[in-house]
Amino acid sequence: MRHILYRYFIFCSVVLCVTFCSISAFSQDDTYLKVDAFEKLERPISAFDHDDHNDKAALEDCSVCHHVYEDGKLVEGESSEDQACADCHTLKAQGSQPGLMMAYHRQCKSCHIESKKGPVACGECHVKK
Repeated sequence: MRHILYRYFIFCSVVLCVTFCSISAFSQDDTYLKVDAFEKLERPISAFDHDDHNDKAALEDCSVCHHVYEDGKLVEGESSEDQACADCHTLKAQGSQPGLMMAYHRQCKSCHIESKKGPVACGECHVKK
């Protein structure tokens, strides 16, 4: 009987450990903007809850943020949500295409300024912990 209880305890411990690790791994994807392309960060990573943001902003069209350009022109209704920003934007600007950091900043700040909602100052997105 004692042997069965011990195995049950071990099994439950493993299940709990896997559950908690999975939760934190998945939650980080939606909590912080992806910045793997940057070698050195000057400021803390921007906390960003994708679903919460879209609910507050009443956004349902993914292409509003996840845009697609062809020959320098916006392709209406086409979305790049299955790609990382760094797939199109290199670290440095190329012609009229902004570099990755500028692309992030323009995309977020221009919408926040236009809608008169949301953070626009550095420390409002890049919050020190």
